[in-house]
Amino acid sequence: MNDKPDDKRNWWQRLKGGLARTSASIGGALTDLVSKRKLDAAMLDEIEEVLIRADLGVDVAHRIAAAVGKDRYDKAISSDEVKAVVAAEVEKVMAPVAKPLEIGTDKPFVVLVVGVNGSGKTTTIGKLASKLRAEGRAVMLAAGDTFRAAAIEQLKIWGQRVGAPVIAREAGSDSAGLAFDAVQAAKAQGTDVLLIDTAGRLQNRAELMDELTKVVRVIKKVEPSAPHAVLLVLDATVGQNALSQVEVFTRIAGVTGLVMTKLDGTARGGILVAIAAKFGLPVHFVGVGEGVDDLEPFTAKDFARAIAGIDG
Repeated sequence: MNDKPDDKRNWWQRLKGGLARTSASIGGALTDLVSKRKLDAAMLDEIEEVLIRADLGVDVAHRIAAAVGKDRYDKAISSDEVKAVVAAEVEKVMAPVAKPLEIGTDKPFVVLVVGVNGSGKTTTIGKLASKLRAEGRAVMLAAGDTFRAAAIEQLKIWGQRVGAPVIAREAGSDSAGLAFDAVQAAKAQGTDVLLIDTAGRLQNRAELMDELTKVVRVIKKVEPSAPHAVLLVLDATVGQNALSQVEVFTRIAGVTGLVMTKLDGTARGGILVAIAAKFGLPVHFVGVGEGVDDLEPFTAKDFARAIAGIDG
């Protein structure tokens, strides 16, 4: 989606800036460690601890520490060497999950967007709609988060901004009924992509999950092959809690891919690595800000280098 070198460069700068807090928490601690002494077993344990604190997960942290220690015992090691190993190992974990969101031939291609309140779901839908419209696709939005009047209004504003019709009802309406109407309308109007927002009260609330399964069931009544994609929007600032969100939403709604937002607001960006290692779900997009251009397709190499604090 970003073809021009300038665009890519600007995005790299934004990604690197967005992940600065995460890379500082990792890079700063690693630099302190390796500058003091030669590499030994105790230092590897401390390196592992730094990576676990940055939410990369125990398995990945162990793997990176082992890679740092390979053939380097009792030798001085520079912080740049350690960062290069961190970047290489993170890239190995992330490369298999770095997959673009592919819009299939189904028309409408129905995308259900799920996640807890505050994760950035509605904004992500707006940004996605903007990208899809820029590709020349006819897009429709459905304000399925019927519990929050603010979410309905926000989606209407995005619809106006990007030139996409919005199916909405009064706050408190039945969200499954709205989803049903939206799929029918999208079919009738020859829409290419239908993006459906959903309610996101905390994932351990049984009624939310009942409602989500009902929404999926109702969509299938109109279009048996839908939803064609189920995107889970995760807020990077919640750290470890994101793991349980992935687990629950995948079980209930059959998540097909992830979007991680707010990487610029946290030192816990490493959680995406732990999620990739545990679940192997495609990561389609990452967000590092509020602007319409601050959501971009996920690339493993850029992410790995940014997290390790490598320049250029």
